[in-house]
Amino acid sequence: MKAYRKELHFHFPTRRGLENITEKVQAAVTESGIKEGMVLVNAMNITSSVFINDDETGLHHDLEVWLERLAPEKPYNQYRHNGYEDNADAHLKRTVMGREVVVAVTEGKLDFGTWEQIFYFEFDGKRDKRALIKVIGIEEEEI
Repeated sequence: MKAYRKELHFHFPTRRGLENITEKVQAAVTESGIKEGMVLVNAMNITSSVFINDDETGLHHDLEVWLERLAPEKPYNQYRHNGYEDNADAHLKRTVMGREVVVAVTEGKLDFGTWEQIFYFEFDGKRDKRALIKVIGIEEEEI
């Protein structure tokens, strides 16, 4: 059994940002040498999310609109959390979208269903953020 760890770093110039990180996660799986196992990808900041969905711009827009309806950014004074930072909405959006994903690794590849892709969604950008990739499994010679 082998484990491999890698971090992805993000700095969105806007408050919110969405990035398809599927290729970066696959690259980490390839770097790990693990052929059969699982990969965990999780946001390392409390105001960001990692999730799986379709890579379709209309859906991305719909997610943004839906989340803004659920937890609108403004007015800031609607939230008790706001004070030092005005990011209570970002914490709520992260809670809805989740922290991490786990994907099976089969023959060294991410083992997805139809249209599945991995995304990093930032809800309180303009500063350095990161996500963790942890691959656990066995290498080819162990199979």
